Amino acid sequence: MPVAFLPGRALLTVSGEDRVALLQGLVSNDVTRAAEGVWAALLTPQGKWRADFFLHEREGALWLDVEAGQAEMIRAALARFRLRSRVAIEAAPGRVWAGWGGAPMPPQAFRDPRHPLAGWRGAAPEGAEADAEEADYDAHRLALGLPDGSRDMEAESSVLLEAGFDELNGVSWTKGCYMGQELTARTKYRGLVKRRLVPVRVEGPLPPRGAPITGPDGAECGQMRSGRGARGLALLRLEALRAGAPLSCGEARLTPDIPAWMRLPEPSHA
Repeated sequence: MPVAFLPGRALLTVSGEDRVALLQGLVSNDVTRAAEGVWAALLTPQGKWRADFFLHEREGALWLDVEAGQAEMIRAALARFRLRSRVAIEAAPGRVWAGWGGAPMPPQAFRDPRHPLAGWRGAAPEGAEADAEEADYDAHRLALGLPDGSRDMEAESSVLLEAGFDELNGVSWTKGCYMGQELTARTKYRGLVKRRLVPVRVEGPLPPRGAPITGPDGAECGQMRSGRGARGLALLRLEALRAGAPLSCGEARLTPDIPAWMRLPEPSHA
């Protein structure tokens, strides 16, 4: 029943009576559900990914579990839209931790909303102890096929539905307008997704992020994203997935391992 600290994550707080209204108009998910834990993305006005994070309402504030390298960018981006809202956006002390595999969920933690087996996460209280490493958690999320921010997505380029935000409960289709909503909705309802971020099994040396992936004809059909050991995530064209042919990435052979939660679009017969 492992529990690990995640030093690659950081905490922000958004407090004040307008906190929910501010974020509701900016992020992809329904912030009114933050008491149970929400995963959401911040997009460009054109609907491309900038960042994603977890939101949890507690102690009269929204706590944001963010990628540490993006914390200041996210804080500044939210502050630019604050205008006259009664809101304070601040970096928060403390560490993010996560538990999985049946680890008891402590008070003030929340269930990771992306997948039933993802476990829980939260701000670790002072004196908390862990019995696993961040690398162990990374292996766990790769086994489930869960994306990890900028390791798997490209700022101002990636589209949410390529990275599974629909199936993994990262988008609300009913909450109303938010920044970047138009492209996100159009991508879904017009079936415009042409690539997907999918788990792959790796035989051979683990390829670096960004390494090109080729099919049996030598044509490029995707790129490697994050990985560890014999597992990784890769951004692949749908036709390469449907063909079921062997894929190569440098000296490694990649085999897509589509998880049960993932819904790939039906091929077009037009």
